[in-house]
Amino acid sequence: MRGTVARMVAVLSIASRAGVAVRVVRCGGRHRGWSAPEGRSAPELVLVRRGWFRRRTRAGVFEADPTVGYLSLPDQEETFAHPGGGDVCTAIQFAPALWASLFGEHRPATPAVYVDAALELAHRQFIASTRQADSDYALPESLLALTRAAIGPAPHLGTRTTPHIGTWATDRDIVARARIAIVERHPAAGTLLSLAELLHVSPFRLSRAFTREMGVPLTRYRNRVRVGVVLERLEGGETDLAGLAADLGFADQAHLTRTVKEHVGHPPTALRRLLGTTDV
Repeated sequence: MRGTVARMVAVLSIASRAGVAVRVVRCGGRHRGWSAPEGRSAPELVLVRRGWFRRRTRAGVFEADPTVGYLSLPDQEETFAHPGGGDVCTAIQFAPALWASLFGEHRPATPAVYVDAALELAHRQFIASTRQADSDYALPESLLALTRAAIGPAPHLGTRTTPHIGTWATDRDIVARARIAIVERHPAAGTLLSLAELLHVSPFRLSRAFTREMGVPLTRYRNRVRVGVVLERLEGGETDLAGLAADLGFADQAHLTRTVKEHVGHPPTALRRLLGTTDV
């Protein structure tokens, strides 16, 4: 088929946080011809959920399907064909600064990403994390797990701190400093990515080291600290749960209630009674 064809594409944004934008891309119809050339303004990881399609770059043509995704970089021009009919994929776009913090100048040897069963599970867990209220931590942690499984960190990243720290920090040092920042409610501890920047380490290293040293991921640890503050405030007579939720960075009062119940087995209203305070 000569020339180019218009693609029937529906794009739904399902998450947007500092440094990352996640979209669901649905292409309908059967189009054997190639689309008009497209470019990317930032690196993008594309994983197929259903169906298959063809992608063409100057490196050649290959078929993307649920077992093979790809990494699209800004210096690549690409066109697409959809001879198989409708397909659905997840497109994860990284801001250049985030990409640099994760991978530096590292470029995978091939843009193709083999999706084994473990990576498919990581993909589905990542999608689930976009629906969680605590996405400032849950989404980046799932993103790091997904990109590490799909692409892998650059060999040199996450091994050395910035020069002004003076020494190579051990994982235990990094985790201790992360814990202090969270406990002291440092502004940079509001998201995993800003916490890693504060500590001058890659998000990959921080996430991996924290889980190994503490036995729990950063998301759960941060929530455990926040639940401790909730208990203290309830014991002190706090009754404004909506205000408390906002103060501690929860999405809303319902998010606070769910998190507290998950950690201690009781909602805040029951905790007031257990702690001997008056339920107003």
